[in-house]
Amino acid sequence: MTERTLDGQVAIVTGASRGIGAVTARVLAQKGASVVCSARDEVGLAAVAEDITAAGGSAIAVPTDVGDAGAVARLVTRTVEAYGRLTIAVNNAMGGGHPPTRLADVAVDDFDSALRTGLRGVFLSMKYEIPAMLASGGGAIVNMTSTAGVHPIGGLAGYVSAKAGVIGLTRSAALDYAEAGVRVNALAPGPTATERLRAADPKSMRRITDSVPMRRMGAAEEVAAAVVWLCSPAAAFVTGTVLPVDGGMLAGAAPFGRPAPEREA
Repeated sequence: MTERTLDGQVAIVTGASRGIGAVTARVLAQKGASVVCSARDEVGLAAVAEDITAAGGSAIAVPTDVGDAGAVARLVTRTVEAYGRLTIAVNNAMGGGHPPTRLADVAVDDFDSALRTGLRGVFLSMKYEIPAMLASGGGAIVNMTSTAGVHPIGGLAGYVSAKAGVIGLTRSAALDYAEAGVRVNALAPGPTATERLRAADPKSMRRITDSVPMRRMGAAEEVAAAVVWLCSPAAAFVTGTVLPVDGGMLAGAAPFGRPAPEREA
């Protein structure tokens, strides 16, 4: 039986229509939280909320563009109207950006689009979530960064800038509200087997897994488990940290001379 470590909690999850966000919303509900699912994809979002309620959980879908201040304010207001308070927020939404491109060739609009959702969206989310948490007596926020926000990848100026900025925002907010009972942390997932990565060609998949010391991609459920821990009483003395969930990628370089893994013919 699933341990309900989050009974009575109320959570917002942005970017909840697919991938890590969708899995996290489902796991938070399994742990006892009421979940407000948010994303721009109304169809995918509704499906996630329906899955949660069909499994016996409590969830509503509130379509939201996190880059729009008014839309984020309405999301938080709707949450409090539906459930009376807000105690958990997982700011996971990401969008826009550009394919791998050298910096001087990146279109300004593409760079701005990555920051609008991935960085401005996190700022706006916290701006409206934190007052609701303070009114609720405290809470826990988890912002989704990436290993690329700590150890940049060439060609992804927009994505890297957004994810590095999320780390700065997380630490700033953690310092601002530590005494007030709102904890703010970030997760830095490595390559995770979401729909997008599973669609990659076999050569790209091999290159990705070879970059991970554990020689595999992570599962979205493993990221969600870290979210649950950061939002639970077990992490009551943890704030302002960036927790990698990356199979060892940020630990450093693999040993010299390590043999390549055997491949099936």
